[in-house]
Amino acid sequence: MSEFILETQNLGISFGGLKAAQDVNIRIKRNQIYGLIGPNGAGKTTIFNMLTGVYKPTTGKIFLDGERIDGFAQDKINHMGIARTFQNIRLFNNMSVVRNVMVGLHNLPEYKCTVWESFFRLPGHFRAEKKMRERAKELLRIFGLEEERNNLACNLPYGKQRKLEIARALATNPKLLLLDEPAAGMNPHETEDLVKTIHFIRDNFDMTILLIEHDMKFVASLCDEITVLNFGTVLAEGDTKTALRDPEVIRAYIGG
Repeated sequence: MSEFILETQNLGISFGGLKAAQDVNIRIKRNQIYGLIGPNGAGKTTIFNMLTGVYKPTTGKIFLDGERIDGFAQDKINHMGIARTFQNIRLFNNMSVVRNVMVGLHNLPEYKCTVWESFFRLPGHFRAEKKMRERAKELLRIFGLEEERNNLACNLPYGKQRKLEIARALATNPKLLLLDEPAAGMNPHETEDLVKTIHFIRDNFDMTILLIEHDMKFVASLCDEITVLNFGTVLAEGDTKTALRDPEVIRAYIGG
């Protein structure tokens, strides 16, 4: 078993000759909360898209748990253990809160039933449905959303929609959870609550978490280590507090 749950080697991608990312080397240990930060346009979401199969890297390799995954399809990477949330929330707005989480459970073997059981509404279908609903309620309880379970996702306030998206990602039973700006749009109280929730997920789900975030206070309070990107290349990496004090990092964020 590899020491690192995720490792990239000289990862890069070009779009029409423009290098959006190049020579990105990230190594994340099990159960770490790891940050990927940088100014707007630094290539952070591009890295996420390569890790999850949205983009195929032009150069380099990606390893999950020691197994090479670069170039795999999105659904295969998800089945292998990577789940993500998005910078712009992507929920099924006209479905109930609990149904949004149940969507993430459908491909897990413990909730499978046959096509015939579903088509003819046989007992196996209802047993699987009941198990999924109970598991979804457990996940919603973690985020304080159980009482909202029958409401439409679109009727939740913004902060709760963020939490629902994380709950749905957790439902796929990942090894590695990628959070793209999870605190975006949250007020200070919601952000503080999210810090506690992410620590809870790491500690109780045996989870490794990689996050993109612009809120440096949020990053400093959460992340064990970080990689700082600028113009698609690694500017600094390592211990969070040390990396945030790096003069090149400060210059990239505030200029001068």
